[in-house]
Amino acid sequence: MAQTTEIALFLPEFKKNPYPLFEMLRTNQPVAQVNLAGNRPAWLISRYQEAELVLKDQRFVKDAANAFTLEELASFFPLRAASNDGEDRPRPFLFHRQMLNTDPPDHTRLRSLVNMAFTPRMVEQWRGRIQTITDELLDAVQEKGEMELIGDFAFPLPITVITEMLGIPVADRMQFRAWSNGVIESSGNPEAFVHMREHLHAFGEYLVKLINEKRAQTGDDLLSKLIRAESEGDKLSEEELVSMVFLLLVAGHETTVNLIGNGILALLQHPDQMELLKKDPSLITSAVEEFLRYQGPLLTATQRWAREDVELAGQHIKRGDYVVVLLASANRDGEEFAQADKLDITRKDNHHLAFGKGIHFCLGAPLARLEGQIAIGTLLRRMPDLRLAIDLDQLQWRPGALIMGLSKLPVAF
Repeated sequence: MAQTTEIALFLPEFKKNPYPLFEMLRTNQPVAQVNLAGNRPAWLISRYQEAELVLKDQRFVKDAANAFTLEELASFFPLRAASNDGEDRPRPFLFHRQMLNTDPPDHTRLRSLVNMAFTPRMVEQWRGRIQTITDELLDAVQEKGEMELIGDFAFPLPITVITEMLGIPVADRMQFRAWSNGVIESSGNPEAFVHMREHLHAFGEYLVKLINEKRAQTGDDLLSKLIRAESEGDKLSEEELVSMVFLLLVAGHETTVNLIGNGILALLQHPDQMELLKKDPSLITSAVEEFLRYQGPLLTATQRWAREDVELAGQHIKRGDYVVVLLASANRDGEEFAQADKLDITRKDNHHLAFGKGIHFCLGAPLARLEGQIAIGTLLRRMPDLRLAIDLDQLQWRPGALIMGLSKLPVAF
């Protein structure tokens, strides 16, 4: 196969059906050197075997500083270098020091500070509250006979949960959505990327103000615990604290929004599977795992660079090369999953990569799973005749190379 010159992963049109291209890549060039939008060279990893390796192998790092010399860093990332000079740095660069952009030992230290709040045992304590929020959201639309599932249900459920966990005013959740969309949907899009800094700046200013107010009166919430960790000295700097809250807010709802939206869409497109789940609600656990595999909430994994030269699937990846793992492709790999393009909510041993792998495995996976199970299970029980309110070809996918989610999903019941 000839080298692909450019792939615009961020385009909504691309997301309508990227799977034929992914199959071609897996078959002919599972490690492909391409130009992403904006002429950015990258290696696309499309096959499960190589994807799993890259996600786990610490030769592929998250912090560019661990792949480049100082001179190279200043050349390739001048804004990043400027943010580390100790001078009056702009708020957008507060977000360099979050877990997704760090490697051990910093990543280990940062993750340990919040890990206990997201263990399956701790998350299970939120089951009752998640169920209550779910029922309240459905109560609000029950008599209308229709809703826009993303805005009325899939978004407010997880953003309410994560803001309550953090101790942040739920009333600000719509502002969080605007900022989060501005950041997430700019991924891989050179034009939108220009405006991302504005969203980051506003988000950062809000969080700094919130944290300062919270310091005056801490409580039992997660943000208060993080503030206390900051005050203990070398555990958490102010920059790391703001970055951590930003990450928890954004990642704490984005994954679940798209999981619920994509999961419901998959069921609407496969009425036999919807009927099966309605007849046997106990299948909700395996169903959610299949939604995560079949059309998960992320198109790609987050950024990685090669720390050293690596040979992979016959390709020579050089130190400093940008590497993109196509999660949506790996999860449709027929070498790993029988009938990979078929939705099967009874699938066993579903070892999908939707939440990543290795030390960067999604911290919030237990919470996203529980929210998805409760939300989708309750929706089908209360609205058994759920159906699309528009034609399939009218659905719009959100822009951005990172996420795989719908802008809106109008349904009737």
